[in-house]
Amino acid sequence: MSGGIARGRLAEERKSWRKNHPHGFVAKPETLSDGTVNLMVWHCTIPGKPGTDWEGGFYPLTMHFSEDYPSKPPKCKFPANFFHPNVYPSGTVCLSILNEDSGWRPAITVKQILVGIQDLLDQPNPNDPAQTEGYHMFIQVIKFFL
Repeated sequence: MSGGIARGRLAEERKSWRKNHPHGFVAKPETLSDGTVNLMVWHCTIPGKPGTDWEGGFYPLTMHFSEDYPSKPPKCKFPANFFHPNVYPSGTVCLSILNEDSGWRPAITVKQILVGIQDLLDQPNPNDPAQTEGYHMFIQVIKFFL
């Protein structure tokens, strides 16, 4: 039964996204080889925010929804080895609103997740590092400018 809830919510999210989404962002469900749409996996692109080091880039992200969505957040992944303090070497994004034990709320939308990840790109959270090298580099830059 919960799978029906997840798919229904995702169908609504898709409809809402098509009507109104932030400029430069892409979010669409996966199309399978037989032409059917898999609402449980979305392929997204996050544009780099203007005025940041990420400006001009377009960053691929995959959202994997479980049958428990929206009770549980999607898993959001950049390609493996994406270099950022809050992205695990596997590509999984470490962001409070994606943590089912703390920041996740079922009312959070795909649009809010993607904008939150875009913000995280330029504003890493040093209190929640996901990869050692990226974290140490970020901390060194902070110390340099203080």
